[in-house]
Amino acid sequence: MTLARKMSPVDTAWLRMDRPTNLMQILGVMLFDGELDLARLRRVVQERMLTHARFRQRVRHEATGYWWVDDPDFDLDNHVRRAALPGKADKAEMERFVAELASQPLNRERPLWEIHIVDTRMGGHALVMRFHHCIADGIALVNVIMSLADDGAPKEVATVAEPAHHSHDDMLWGLVWHPVSRAAELSLRATSALWSRYWSWVSNPLQALDYARTGTGLTAEAAKLLLMPKDSDTRFKGHTGLDKRVAWSDPISLPDVKAVGRVLDSSVNDLLLSSVAGALRAYLVERGDPTDNVEIRALVPVNLRKAADAGKLGNRFGMVTLELPAGVANPLARLYETRRRMRAMKHSYQPALTLSILGLAGMGPQLVQEQLLDFLANKATAVMTNVPGPQQALRIAGARLRQPFFWVPQSGSVGMGVSILSYNNQVQFGLITDRKLVPDPERIVHRFAEEFDKLLMLVLMEPWECLDDPDVVHAHTALYWDGKPPAVPERQRLARRSPARARAKSPAKGQESAR
Repeated sequence: MTLARKMSPVDTAWLRMDRPTNLMQILGVMLFDGELDLARLRRVVQERMLTHARFRQRVRHEATGYWWVDDPDFDLDNHVRRAALPGKADKAEMERFVAELASQPLNRERPLWEIHIVDTRMGGHALVMRFHHCIADGIALVNVIMSLADDGAPKEVATVAEPAHHSHDDMLWGLVWHPVSRAAELSLRATSALWSRYWSWVSNPLQALDYARTGTGLTAEAAKLLLMPKDSDTRFKGHTGLDKRVAWSDPISLPDVKAVGRVLDSSVNDLLLSSVAGALRAYLVERGDPTDNVEIRALVPVNLRKAADAGKLGNRFGMVTLELPAGVANPLARLYETRRRMRAMKHSYQPALTLSILGLAGMGPQLVQEQLLDFLANKATAVMTNVPGPQQALRIAGARLRQPFFWVPQSGSVGMGVSILSYNNQVQFGLITDRKLVPDPERIVHRFAEEFDKLLMLVLMEPWECLDDPDVVHAHTALYWDGKPPAVPERQRLARRSPARARAKSPAKGQESAR
């Protein structure tokens, strides 16, 4: 028996964010080679997941707020169970199954999580999981799920941000921001005074403009959030409905991404986010939509966990807003513009500020929280997140984990979620969309790899001394800026210039490039 525990204000905010058109649940799929030992799976769930009380507790609402309380009728069979697909049990049918789960709320009378064991025709079993976001953020949940591995819990995912120097071998999941350190310390001490000031700006924008012009730190950052204009109107924005669609990509080699980044002086995140911008642009081009000067704003979670938070559930992340330059046709120019924007965000106060705002929202009336989140969501098109996985293949319940995916929820009226996950030296993308806005996300998700291939092709085929000037490269390769790059056979690719060798050939930190 565990004592009832009051839900934290931040977790309360995520719980109350549920809407019929956007449910706050994190969905994941794990594809295996071969069949799982189901008795063994149940045992490791019992021994490793259920040691966290939250997976045995349901939510109770009282006048004093929301509480985690033990479920007196807890039965593991309600949470780990078989699921049969009606047809071919192939990738398309799996995506339909996950999309249906994305549209169905979890049972509030039980602990807010489920694991479905699915027989597929894709080489083995699959696990389809969903967890309400109020339980934990993606970093914590990945650690919990990966702890089910046969060789015991893998090393805890790092909870510190990127070191001060620029590194192309940084972890995939978003360690591109320097520690917000003093900014985080200050903003996490935000009081109701800041909250009152923020809402006073809503009714008096001129006051916010004055702060944005003359203020510093948290005050100026809050003013910037308030005055931030909406991003471009595209088919990705609009009124969301009840039905969702999901898709996932084939994996990309993480060593190749890192090697190309070394040649182009860009981080892993720069390359991947630029590829996302290119894929969204290509979809708009395919649909005949205008793309000139299009900016697609994404809400990007930033991990704020400290070493002391290791092994704990709950939500410890803030958000930054990132404008993806989808209006830039030249892939190299688009990458460099993405890189410029990412570097400008390294010392942003936004992550810790948004964490504080979420906490304060969770303490206030739900109506006020909804108004705030609607205000922020209306300024963005997508939620985009990077989460790390282990960089070695795992076995769970006797079967080798071939490929994991997950899908991030969207808040308010946001209709698209882009998820990036690294595992076993590969990168995979997941995309969830609203059926009314984008009924065919598979038409976008396969383009992520194509957009990265354009940059890979430049590294393989163009003299490196030209790559600093996108206009020079554009003159040689303009034929495929808005199309698929030509295929290069593997042997020919390796015979030209292996990007893996770029790591050894790249100049050392602090030295001038000799390209």
